[in-house]
This record gives sequence, C-alpha cells and structure tokens, in this order.
Amino acid sequence: MSYANSRIPQSAQQGVHEGLLERVRKHLSEPFRKPFAEYNRAALAASLAGWDGKAPLILDAGCGVGHSTIQIARQHPDHWVIGVDQSEDRLNRRKPYPEALLPRNMVFVRADLVDFWRLLDERGLRLARHYILYPNPWPKIGHLGRRWHAHPVFPWIARLGGVLECRSNWGVYIDEFALALAELTGRPASGVPFVADVPLTPFERKYRDSGQTLYRLEMDLGAGAPTAARR
Repeated sequence: MSYANSRIPQSAQQGVHEGLLERVRKHLSEPFRKPFAEYNRAALAASLAGWDGKAPLILDAGCGVGHSTIQIARQHPDHWVIGVDQSEDRLNRRKPYPEALLPRNMVFVRADLVDFWRLLDERGLRLARHYILYPNPWPKIGHLGRRWHAHPVFPWIARLGGVLECRSNWGVYIDEFALALAELTGRPASGVPFVADVPLTPFERKYRDSGQTLYRLEMDLGAGAPTAARR
C-alpha cells in the first residue's frame, strides 16, 4: 500500500452549508446545559498540575498521537502546552518519543473537548494560542451539527481567546469555520491555502505528500471574543 495515497474528504456539499449561520445563531441564543463529566474535571486538574500559574497557556485540541503537541512545546519553551484527545489509545501512541526526550513544558490528558473548553472558561483561564488541527470534517451534508463550528460548544472556543489556528484538507471546512467565527466575533475571517514545510501532525504530512491542498485559518482573539456563550 502506498504511503501518499490519502484522499480529500468526499461530499455532495461543495460549499458552505446553507444552514450554518442559522445553527450558529441558535447556539448563541439558547442555553447549552450539558452537565460536566467528572473525568473531564479530573482531566482539567491534571492538565494544570504542572503549570506554574504564570506561563502562557497553549491548547492543542484533538491532539491525536501528540506529535503536534510535542512540536508546539518545543517551539514555545516558555509556554505551558496542553494536548487533549478523547482517545487513550491515540495518546499512548506518541512514538518514537521516549519519555526522557519529551519537553517538560507540556502535558497530555484524555478528555472530551465539549467539557474541557467550557471548564477552562469556568476557571477564567485564557489561552495564548489554540490549535485545532485536522478535526474530523464530518463531510456528509447531514453531519453539519458534528462539525465544531456548528456545535453548541463553538462560542466557548472564541471565548478562550489567544491566537486561534484551524487547519484542514477540506476547504469547505475552513470556509465554514471562518464564517462561524466571523458571526461570533463581528470581525472578518478567512482561510488560505498553505504549504506545510514542517508538518505538525502525521495526517498533515500524509495529506501534503499525497499532493493535497492544505488550508489554514488564523485569528488573534486577544483576551477572548465577546460572545453570548452561556454557562
């Protein structure tokens, strides 16, 4: 089997979903009262246990096997970097990095991001940088609500502030993310194609080596975008 054989997500949806803005506005106007799971509270505590309370925070949301978290921690040695993924199996596959060679300014935790993002906000914490790298695109038209930008938790992503960066190999995902972010913040947002000279994730490397166009959106949210997000 060839290594560089990754395919672009296939979908009957060729542009921004016509129901996206209605969905985003609905989430801004209606309460989101999903109870927090205790294991996610424990994950937040674990993620902050090694933090000195002063270093700027970086979140690698959906970090997978953690290669991106490791690279980000090396690039920002004066920050505290948290890699979060819902899969214990993926987190345990951070080879080929032995424990002794891992940066000391980072931590991996297993958590559900729907809770983790809201728990960070509940603690009044804000981010310096926030990465959402190659999330599941859920490309079927009927799967809109499973994409982060159409999920009820999306307003909390903006509330956490910092430089937010989302990457995808499906241009539609980035276009939608930009539109939803602009709706939340009242500021224009757009994505651009880019070349991953130094891939942050194994998926990014495979997509690049398969000849795919990669897309990136970056916005500086400062101390946190004012939104109508609810607790």
